[in-house]
Amino acid sequence: MDAAGRRKPLRVKVITLGSAEVGKVRNEFYKDTQGVILAYDVGQKESYNALESWLTEMKQELGPHANLENIVFAVCANKVDCGKRRVIDESEGRLWAESRGFYYFETSAQSGEGINEMFQTFFSSILDMCENGKRPQSSLNLGFTKEQADTIRRIRNSKDSWEMLGMRPGASRDEVNKAYRKLAMLLHPDKCLAPGSEDAFKAVVNARTVLLKSINLMMASSTFIGHYPGPCVEKWQRQTPKVIKRLEASLALLYLHQ
Repeated sequence: MDAAGRRKPLRVKVITLGSAEVGKVRNEFYKDTQGVILAYDVGQKESYNALESWLTEMKQELGPHANLENIVFAVCANKVDCGKRRVIDESEGRLWAESRGFYYFETSAQSGEGINEMFQTFFSSILDMCENGKRPQSSLNLGFTKEQADTIRRIRNSKDSWEMLGMRPGASRDEVNKAYRKLAMLLHPDKCLAPGSEDAFKAVVNARTVLLKSINLMMASSTFIGHYPGPCVEKWQRQTPKVIKRLEASLALLYLHQ
């Protein structure tokens, strides 16, 4: 039954493409696909990372003239009942899905959470697409741009504060502030509705604070060396880079554990 209460016949062919039985022949099942459910285990980073490879394989099998806009995609973050074992949070999964115009659902096959809603939305959207010739527009109304989504992903995967601001170590205060302002304008929660934008914005603020403290320390050490020359300072000059490097690492760790 569709959203308007009309009964409609629907033939469903369910294929678990990740199973060993179809591993060598699954390319045959991509043809004429109208709906795809991509499920991953929120407790396994490898399962989440595999989403991209599944999508890539599908594009390759469908060929260069395939139009994914004519396919309804639903991304299921499964096993949300796993508690503290969860390693992929909702904002990360939702960003991956919605930035591509896909539906996103938090589900649990064990408890049944989100399952009915997912299938109802999924099949209703396929029926609407068959009637109108294109995927429902409601799934594509995003409150963020591709640039914002890509920036949030980059910040999530950054290893240190320099990388977070998209800079190389050794930049000046002005360069750090310039990079910060650009990212702040792009990711401010009032202007960016992408999942995870608030956390990314806070991360950028903290990264700027860490780097400016590091730069101030380097400037202070240079001033000290300039005013107090002598044999005792030579040792300080040799040790300063090591001290600053350890301090930068400590500040970065402090940020990461906030």
